[in-house]
This record gives sequence, structure tokens and C-alpha cells, in this order.
Amino acid sequence: MDSRIAAALFAALCHPDRLAILRLLMRFAPRAQRPTEIAQMLGLKKNTLSHHLGELTSTGLLEVTRQGRSLFYSVNQDRTDALIGYLAFDVGRARADLLAPIVPRHHPCGGDMTLGVLFLCSGNSARSIMAEALLHDLGKGRFRAYSAGIQPAQTPHPEALQTLRDNGHDVSGLRSKHLSEFQRADAPALDIVITVCDKAAAQDCPPWAGCPVMGHWGLPDPAASQAFAQTYHALRKRLAELVALPQPPVDRTALQTRIDTIDTNALTQERA
Repeated sequence: MDSRIAAALFAALCHPDRLAILRLLMRFAPRAQRPTEIAQMLGLKKNTLSHHLGELTSTGLLEVTRQGRSLFYSVNQDRTDALIGYLAFDVGRARADLLAPIVPRHHPCGGDMTLGVLFLCSGNSARSIMAEALLHDLGKGRFRAYSAGIQPAQTPHPEALQTLRDNGHDVSGLRSKHLSEFQRADAPALDIVITVCDKAAAQDCPPWAGCPVMGHWGLPDPAASQAFAQTYHALRKRLAELVALPQPPVDRTALQTRIDTIDTNALTQERA
């Protein structure tokens, strides 16, 4: 990356609100978000947000598309990747001591080791609980499935548990858990963290130990519309594609692409 372009990008990110917008949209990537949704999640005024979005879009860090009368903003991942690479390899001169914390390209799993997957939602009562049970059964021992919430309910939703029972899943070990259980030093190793609701994706969590691959499969709250069966089948479709991954070791880039593509394809089909 040219140093003048890099300087312009750094200048655009020097404002804390613009940095917050980029960090937020990166958590939803590759999904795009409406300005109203961004404003609500970050607590920004409409005119202030509009100014910041314009600045970030003009530098190429964000992309904007129109669907009907609505604008949608998303991260330009090629641009952000180039900026990160500039810091690591041009400014940092690829020093081994600086690059050591960066996750290697190839996933560390190998042989008969399994992939640890955590599903996050707001209450850990329905969507993430169903995803945990589904992956536990569909994964056939290749995955260790967990779930948690940012504000967990006391117990899983009864309808979510009944939906799982109706589809032949054992629910005896399922419980609602706070995400802090998976941020302790003795927490199980995580290779993938997938948020399954927008509220969880918007949560500004500290970096996860081990730098797991992150993904977002946002689904509506089934309790709001009694759509537990629909949510179950939407998750099952996505997870069936995930478990079709080749045996470890898994290339991190390929894994990230697979997780993103699964959701993009599912959204396209659901909207058709």
C-alpha cells in the first residue's frame, strides 16, 4: 500500500466514532447494515453518523449499496486487509517479535483433534442453544459445541427445548451460560465463535484467547414470533454445510470464507 493512501486511512480512523463504526461493521462482516441500525448500536445521532459514514466511504474503508430506498454499509475487506498488512509488513518490517501474536495461516488442529465452536446470542435461551445441540449431533465427534449469552436467561426457552426434542436431540445437558465462562483461563479452547443474533454481534467483547475464527449468522429471535421450528431448520441448514468441511488441519482463510459464504447463501435463499 502506498504510504499516502495509508496516511489518509489512518486520518479517517483517528476519530473514535469512525473507529467504532469500522469495528462494529467488522463484527457483522460480510453483512451490511443500515445507518439506523448502526446509529442505534453505537448511540450516534443521525447527522453525526452520516458525516462519519461519508468519510469512511470516501477512503474506501466502507462500501455502500442501495436496496430499494435503503442504503447498506459494509466493510471493504480488501482495503482493511491491505491496511493491516501495511502495518505488519511495511511499518513493522515483518519483525518476528511483532508478528508472533498474529494467528498463523493454517489452523493448529490436526489428526483426530476436534474444532471447538461457540455460539453466542443475547439470552442463550433459544438460537444459540439450538445451534449447540445441532452441532453436537451433526458434527459426529469432529466438533465440540458450546453456547453462551451476553445476558443469559435463567434457563433455556421451553419451546426451544421442545423443538429439539421433537427432532430427536438430547436436551438433558443444555443450560443457559454467560459468555464469561468461555473467557476464563481454564475455558475450553475455541477455534470458531459464531454470533447468531445482532445484539451479540454488536457487543464489544475483548479479543478471544487463541484468536478463533469469527462469524455472524444473525437470525430473528424465535420467541418474538413463535418461529422456533423455522429457526431450527435455518440453523440446521447452515450447520450441515459447516460439518461438510474437510478433515483438519483447516486453512483459516478457507474456514473464514466457508463460514461467511454459508450465511450469505442462506440469506439469499431465504429472501428469494
